[in-house]
Amino acid sequence: MMHQIQVKNGFQDKISIAPMLDWTDRHFRFWMRLISQQAVLYTEMIACPAILLGDREKLLGFSPSVEEPLVLQIGGSNPKLMGQAARIAAEYGYRALNMNAGCPSSRVQSGQFGAVLMKTPEIVADCVAEMKALSGLPVSVKTRISLLEMSGRGSDHLCRFAEYVHKAGCAHLIVHARQARLNWSPKDNRTRLPLDYQAVYDLKKSFPDMAVSLNGNVCSLDAVREHLKYVDGVMIGRWAYANPYALAEIDALFYGKKHPILSRVEILQKMIPYLEQNQERLSVICPHMMGLFYGQPHAKNYKQILAAHDLKGLKDFVARLKNGD
Repeated sequence: MMHQIQVKNGFQDKISIAPMLDWTDRHFRFWMRLISQQAVLYTEMIACPAILLGDREKLLGFSPSVEEPLVLQIGGSNPKLMGQAARIAAEYGYRALNMNAGCPSSRVQSGQFGAVLMKTPEIVADCVAEMKALSGLPVSVKTRISLLEMSGRGSDHLCRFAEYVHKAGCAHLIVHARQARLNWSPKDNRTRLPLDYQAVYDLKKSFPDMAVSLNGNVCSLDAVREHLKYVDGVMIGRWAYANPYALAEIDALFYGKKHPILSRVEILQKMIPYLEQNQERLSVICPHMMGLFYGQPHAKNYKQILAAHDLKGLKDFVARLKNGD
């Protein structure tokens, strides 16, 4: 499926699942595709030097027939190197790229990318231009409203940032609706700084020709509907991990797709062959599946089975549910 950047009616990124380090690997993406065929998925952030020097198949390999629409998120700040990484990504079959300019993690900051780049929007713009030029792919940017340590109004900094990247060819800006504080952990940034959805709504008014998606503590389909009144897309983060089955209606509600919605049991039936093929990776895959029975009577037993990486126990669990036990 071609991943195209358009505003509103033809905009495929209406619903997306956020890139989450150590979470949104290819196993998680296989899992999510059993729940939604249409939501745009993102890779974990991959550092530009790793793409240039590391095990590319391990880092970039994916299954187009299963995982698309899929966006590769790259972290970096050297325009020339980011362009080279983008060209390699295009050769691997990615249809769209995203630049990380919003993660406040200290380990990201030490590599001179993530939220620290909000101080230098001109560098982000140069990276976007190089990535587009060398890959021929659409390039989006994920950022925050502003850095807390920057003087003045955060919304003014956000508009200035948007002007730079939009002129460089960024057709889609994803904004986590919080400011960021460097040298705080992502958790502290998330729990100690307030959300400001209005700043993202106002950004969209100021840039009607650029697609704008909102991210940040979106935890219900009603919230998704409300945000879509003001922006082009909504990016869902931790909610998709904690309660993935809550997203089962996305394809019907937001994309008009009529395919049957799989039950929780049917999802597990389709997942078990994948687990059998990847038994040496159960310790990595099982945590992705923990939230399937969130709020359901069988949740505790289900989590115990996954925590033990007990594939036989999981098969027995499915059989019991099918029999109505």
